[in-house]
Amino acid sequence: MKQYLDLAKHVLDVGEARADRTSTGTISTFGYQMRFDLREGFPMLTTKKVHFKSVVEELLWFIRGNTNIRPLVLKGVRIWNEWPYADYQKSSEYQGETLQQFVDKIRDDEAFAQKHGDLGPVYGKQWRDFFGVDQIDKLIYNLRHNPFSRRHIISAWNPAEVDQMALPPCHSFMQFYVSSDQKELSLQLYQRSADVFLGVPFNIASYALLLMIVADVCGYQAKEFVHTFGDVHIYNDHLDQIRLQLTRDPRPLPKLSIIKHHANINDYQYEDFLLEGYDPHPHIAGKVSV
Repeated sequence: MKQYLDLAKHVLDVGEARADRTSTGTISTFGYQMRFDLREGFPMLTTKKVHFKSVVEELLWFIRGNTNIRPLVLKGVRIWNEWPYADYQKSSEYQGETLQQFVDKIRDDEAFAQKHGDLGPVYGKQWRDFFGVDQIDKLIYNLRHNPFSRRHIISAWNPAEVDQMALPPCHSFMQFYVSSDQKELSLQLYQRSADVFLGVPFNIASYALLLMIVADVCGYQAKEFVHTFGDVHIYNDHLDQIRLQLTRDPRPLPKLSIIKHHANINDYQYEDFLLEGYDPHPHIAGKVSV
């Protein structure tokens, strides 16, 4: 995926040093766009390994309207654990548990998970209940019945509830677009805040998959994912990891197939997707800034 390496190089070349909410510090620039043609392969980063199961399970978790980490924990998906743990550490019930001990409690104790595992009204809540509006259902209905509308939009950014979220939505606004022959569907995402090393590879794969799922439900073929950024940044403690990736040559993109089709978007499972030919360079570790 040359597009990703071009983005990383752009941030290194023209970005400015900035303080940030996490006190880690970043190199940041404002405004960038990448395009991925899904007819040429599935855009999974190959200069480091991306965990495909986590991509799928998190997206299905969003689609179902979930906001508690327990369903992810039960499936071995760890990507949201740090945020509720940080809140738990501030509570009177905190007894010095490590992150892993906290996650074990979330897994084993449903009552504990209900109290300490919720992230507030994050993505899934907004997608499925934006002040009573199910944006996913409305999107699918309109894509089927009014394909050329310019209102095929889902917003995760709800100003009235942002302060109640563990993490305000980084990937915050999306719009779908049907081709003039009514055969193909494209998606553009606006991402207000983008962590180039940890977040962006995951976000690319997640929204490309969302495009494929919505296209499948509505009877279209997935065409193009357009990824538009606001504040796009590399954390200071990820610079070595980014530079390592820039020494690696991108490998051929894998192919992703939906092997079991559904009329209802809520019915998709991890086993319904087949990823073939994914041969990335080795994983590169990096710390999450919370």
